[in-house]
Formats: sequence, structure tokens, C-alpha cells
Amino acid sequence: MKLLKLYQPSCTPCQFVENFLQDQGVEYESINVQEEPDIAFQFGVMSTPVTILVDDEGKEVQRVVGFKPDEIEEVINKL
Repeated sequence: MKLLKLYQPSCTPCQFVENFLQDQGVEYESINVQEEPDIAFQFGVMSTPVTILVDDEGKEVQRVVGFKPDEIEEVINKL
């Protein structure tokens, strides 16, 4: 399983997610949707932040849209 954080540099809630994930000590991959729009398209991301848990085959398991600490923690617990 892998955790993806899709964000935009100018997005304040994206920074909240970043800080939360760092505070949790979790490994994750940050994807700037402006630099990698193909990945955003692949996952159907229309706004940021989006935190996505994917399995070893890259298939989405769970998604959190926005900064929702309780839901993000639920995703982290599945890692």
C-alpha cells in the first residue's frame, strides 16, 4: 500500500494536509497536479488536496478530499 497526496502549491488546505502527514510520521508521495496533470486525470482529481491510498497494483483503495484529519488518520491506519 502507498499513500499519495495530490496538491497545488498555492493551496492552503494542501499545506494543512502536508503538516498533518509529517506530524504523523507517515511516508507518502507528493504529487503537484500542476506539474503532473496526467496523474490528476488518472485519479479523477478535480480539486485539491486529495489524499489517496493505493494498493500495490496502483488501484485506489480509499480517498479523502480536503483536509479532514479524522478521515486521513483512518486511511493512515490501513497502511
